[in-house]
Order: sequence, then structure tokens, then C-alpha cells
Amino acid sequence: MSGPLFLGAEIYRGSSYGAWHPLRVPRVSTVMDLCRVLGWLPAERYRTSPRAKPAALQAFHDADYIAALARAEARQAVTEDERARYRLGTTANPVFPEMFRRPATAAGASILAGELLRDGGVVYSPAGGTHHGMPGYANGFCYLNDPVLAMLSLRRVGVRRIAYVDIDAHHPDGVEAAFSDDPEVLLLSVHEERRWPFTGALEERGAAGQVFNLPVPRGFNDAEMRMVREALIEPAVARFRPDAVVLQCGADALAEDPLSRLALSNGALWAVVAALRSLSPRFLVLGGGGYNPWTVCRYWAGMWGMLTGQAMPERLPQEAADLLRRMECDLIDEDEVDEAWFSTLVDVPHDGPVSDAVVSVARQVVS
Repeated sequence: MSGPLFLGAEIYRGSSYGAWHPLRVPRVSTVMDLCRVLGWLPAERYRTSPRAKPAALQAFHDADYIAALARAEARQAVTEDERARYRLGTTANPVFPEMFRRPATAAGASILAGELLRDGGVVYSPAGGTHHGMPGYANGFCYLNDPVLAMLSLRRVGVRRIAYVDIDAHHPDGVEAAFSDDPEVLLLSVHEERRWPFTGALEERGAAGQVFNLPVPRGFNDAEMRMVREALIEPAVARFRPDAVVLQCGADALAEDPLSRLALSNGALWAVVAALRSLSPRFLVLGGGGYNPWTVCRYWAGMWGMLTGQAMPERLPQEAADLLRRMECDLIDEDEVDEAWFSTLVDVPHDGPVSDAVVSVARQVVS
């Protein structure tokens, strides 16, 4: 691989979980558009994601569940038994027109990423990161678990030691369920405490002792993330000496996200990306949660710029500003919309004191 590759698809443009769902906001398509407006996404760096076929999805998911998911898309309805058994057609996991094709495309990107990384390199798939999906049912907006499928794809091309790091506001319960007993997988998650799915306790270490959960309090800031990165994330991954790093970069860890209460800037999260890139010959960067379309777009587009060595603009060009102004989101009150979201890419740092609670939790994880 001669340079980082961006995996995307047009299926995300106009596709929505429904008018009332948090994932009604545009995300991947706007990241693609902003990167192109900035001149950061030439054709040679872009690959269209394939849609994973049912047989490929069965590397992790149950065949009957995959069939039920495809059937629900075709019918645009589920039976009561299917709703109860597979958690489809629920408030979190609704029936919508692309409910099989869209997640299967994100899964296809993750499977392809594993193959592309056989000999090393960097792959970025902002549509990925659906870390709650379970083998036999949908879970937490996630119909499929593409991070697990990516890691299994890496295994198939001969990659053994994989470090999975997750900086989404929510704990990756589906990924932990898949790999918590595998001694050749390091699982490290920084997530908001007492937030759904209410898993990822500090005491959870997995049968192989390679699970590190860091539940952090509301208001977790840039200085605290810096301390966690330097004292825990970087040393743990470096000691593990992975053949590949898979990083889930949920944008719901940002301060302005409506579904969490962390207080991070995009710069604090980019610093984690930069720190991990040099710790393995193979690096897969995935998206994840994120429900403020402006902060998601700026964060994920800037992450691609960082991965490809672009200079971050001090002020966005007019075409980029216009793109951001055209977005709409009724999850964010008008008086909470920051004018800086339309003119800049880099957040003002959200520094603050390092709380005793964060220090205590970090020490317990390290010990």
C-alpha cells in the first residue's frame, strides 16, 4: 500500500434511520464531501466499499439473524417474534429502507480493510465502528459488528496480535464479547461511566487479562485524556507489540455531542490517533458514534487530513463553510450552534484540571 486509503460509499448519502432517530443526521457523506472540498481526497486515495455478502457476515453473525435482517429490509416490517428475538424494529434499531445494505456496506469496508492491510499500511473507514452488534441480534444502533469482522479479516490474512482501542463515549460491548478471552487481542476502552450499555466496568479484565476498561466521569476534558493517553493507552499498546491496531473513533466523545456528557475537543482525540499510528505496521481507523453533524464532520474529516499529512487550515475556505452551513440538526438547539463550526476545523482546546477520580481510575487500570 503506497499511502493511506479512505473507504466510503454513496449509500450513506440520504440514508437515515428515520426522522426521529439520532442517526437521522448526515455523517459519512458530509465527511467525504468536506475532504474533497479541501482537496484531501484524490481518486487514488479513495476506494468504494463493497457490500459484504451473508456468507462473509457469518464469520461472526448467526446465519438466521443475517437472514432476518435481510428479510426485514425486503418487507420493511418485522414480526413480533423477530422483534423479540433479533431486536429489530425497535426504537434503537428501527426498520428503514437500507437497514441491511447500509450496515453490510460498512462491514464490507472493514472486511476489505483487513485484506488491504495484509502487508501493512493505513486504512480509514468513517462508516465503521459499529461496536455494539452481537452475533444474533442488533444492539445499540448497530445491526452488524464491523470492528469484529475487521479483526477476523486481519486474522485470515495472517495477522495475530491485534490491539483494539475504543475512544467512543460508549463501551464496545460487542467487541469485548467477541474477544475478551483471546490472549492475542488487547482490548482498551475509554468510555463515559454510567452510560448505556452499562458494561465496561473497571474490574472486567477478561479470561486472558487483556481487557482494560477506563470508565471516566462526565466532563472528562483534554488534560485528562492527555494523562490517560500518556500513562495508559500508549504504554499498554506499546508493551503489547501488536501486529495491527484497530482504533474506533466515536465522535460522541466530543463536548458538543447531544448523547453524552464528555468534554473533549477534536484535537485531544486526534492526539490519540497520532500516538497509536507509530505503534504498529498496520493501522485501521474506524468511525463510531456521533450525533452532532457539524462536530462529527469536522472531527472525522480532520482525522483523514492528519492521517495523510495535511496542514490544518486556520480558516476553512468558503465552499467548505457553505457545506457546513447547509447541514441541519434538530438535536442541537439553535443557541448551542457555534459559529466556529462553520469557519474552522480545529476546536479550541478543552483543558481543565485532572480530577482525582480520573487519576484513581487510571491507576487501578495500570496496576
